[in-house]
Amino acid sequence: MPEDFTHLLAQSVVFEERLRNTKASLTPDFPWYPYDSFGNLHILDSLLQGPRRYLLDLIGSDPVLDFGCADGDLAFFLESLGCQVHCYDQPPTNHNGMRGVQLLQQTLASSIQIHKADLDAGVRLTEPVYSLACLLGILYHLKNPFHVLESVAAKARYLLLSTRVARFTPDRSIDFKQKPMAYLLAPDELNDDESNYWIFSESGLRRLLERTNWQVLDFITVGSEDSDPVNPDGDQRAFCIARSLVAEPVSTADLLSGWHELENQRWRWTARRFSAIFRNCSDPSGLRLALQFTLDASLLDRLGPLRLSAVVNGVPLAAQTYAQAGAHLYSAPLPAQTRSETGVTVEFELDKALLADPPDQRHLGLVVSQLSLG
Repeated sequence: MPEDFTHLLAQSVVFEERLRNTKASLTPDFPWYPYDSFGNLHILDSLLQGPRRYLLDLIGSDPVLDFGCADGDLAFFLESLGCQVHCYDQPPTNHNGMRGVQLLQQTLASSIQIHKADLDAGVRLTEPVYSLACLLGILYHLKNPFHVLESVAAKARYLLLSTRVARFTPDRSIDFKQKPMAYLLAPDELNDDESNYWIFSESGLRRLLERTNWQVLDFITVGSEDSDPVNPDGDQRAFCIARSLVAEPVSTADLLSGWHELENQRWRWTARRFSAIFRNCSDPSGLRLALQFTLDASLLDRLGPLRLSAVVNGVPLAAQTYAQAGAHLYSAPLPAQTRSETGVTVEFELDKALLADPPDQRHLGLVVSQLSLG
């Protein structure tokens, strides 16, 4: 059975203790990264909602990217859960020049990949696609966050991001929480660290993600509600998980019946019943069906919760009920008995749909942005 994030959090406590003991047994001539990387997981427990709580299910078999990996604590933990992890960091800005992550890799006999790279200068990623990119606590250390996020969106299906945000300017003269803005730090203005650059407002961070081809799925802030870019007491962090609108899935479908015309080159409405076929996949063993969609608020107000069921090559999958507007992911493993030489045919059905207002006579169900196997 898939493991809810609460179970992963419990496993992280055990692994953190093991890693702490491993570090204590070593006597390096450099300092370990001093901050609590595992503390991020407790915040993710509050962040992740619905299907995103099954993080390993979302990751699947494709590699994970860990940018700004510090000593690799989270990378080694994800590897212990069965993930392939590729770490990227820059020695001049890493706390110990990346010697910590390299020593732990050797000590743990780990197979994580370690790459030295300057994200601002552009990074050549080795794989055609990644399941998840982690940018935890490094966005405000980037000179070119727009370029980095846009580049990652082309390769990674999902993004876990955290960064410092602010509501007020340092002198408290401007409240820019609801404005899509950022504050550019002076070299010595935050922790006397010249590697700090952009502190976005909450609205600015959301706009940045939107402009770089990410759809925010879950978003929270922690810390001071009276935040500013420079003062220790004004530290506020935003955490989010987002889905790429441009990364390639493992396998895409040919649409059959029940789909309305494509809108804005990104999504289309469905009818109450809709279907598709994956023609290039005769053996779906180990793959998962993923339907990424938005539940329209006005539709939900008029119809109430919607129940979505699916049948793959005649085999029913688990049905789900959705009672909240916004972005959702329907994800289910494909049973072995769905194997077919003609491909994988998927038939979806909603328990109800909305008849659009005249003159539009369509029956409207979900707003689908992607259907894939992975």
